[in-house]
Order: sequence, then C-alpha cells, then structure tokens
Amino acid sequence: MNTSPEFQTYLPLTEVTYFILLSLAPGPRHGYAIMKDVRALSNERVVLSTGTLYGALKRLLEQGWILRSRDSLPNHNGRERKAYQLTDLGRQILEAELERLDSLVSAAQLRVAGDAS
Repeated sequence: MNTSPEFQTYLPLTEVTYFILLSLAPGPRHGYAIMKDVRALSNERVVLSTGTLYGALKRLLEQGWILRSRDSLPNHNGRERKAYQLTDLGRQILEAELERLDSLVSAAQLRVAGDAS
C-alpha cells in the first residue's frame, strides 16, 4: 500500500468514487456492470443513477484514474459497450484509500477493545 503524501491529497474519496474504483479493481467493466457491482458491494446503500455514474466516469477519465479499455465488451444485441479500467494512478489512489480506511477501523477496534476491558 502507498502512504505517499502525493496520494493522500486525493483522500478521502467519496463513496461513489470509492465503489467505482473498487468495482474496477478486478478488471475492465462496462457502465451497467459497474452500476450493478457498486450496488452489490455497498449492500444496496449506493444505487447509482445513469447520470451520476457517467458524470463520475467522465471526471475519473479526466483525472487519469481510469481509462477506456481497449477491449470492448459485446452486449446481448451484439453491439459493443465501452468498458473502463483502472490506471496505475487510480489503483494507487484506491490502495491509499484502503490503507486510510484500515487505519480508521484499527483505531476504532483498539478503542472498543480497550473500553471492553
């Protein structure tokens, strides 16, 4: 994980950004698959509208955190869908956020365990 101050300037991530990057961590996905995955990953707390998703994807593309995959994914009609994937920068920012969240949970667990004794 990367604790570099360079990546810390992007944190904390919004929930929408966090779940989109997390959804893309295993590999490229098209927009509808990202929407479904974010919903599942968040236990249905984060339900993206099409406008929210594509606005976020546009911003992440502009920031260089994701890119359009060279591999297009066919849909059920045989038409190609745009797929997105993490860039190295996007992966490093996601890893920095995961480290930040882990440190928050660790501190809370220590506090709760200390209060229980």
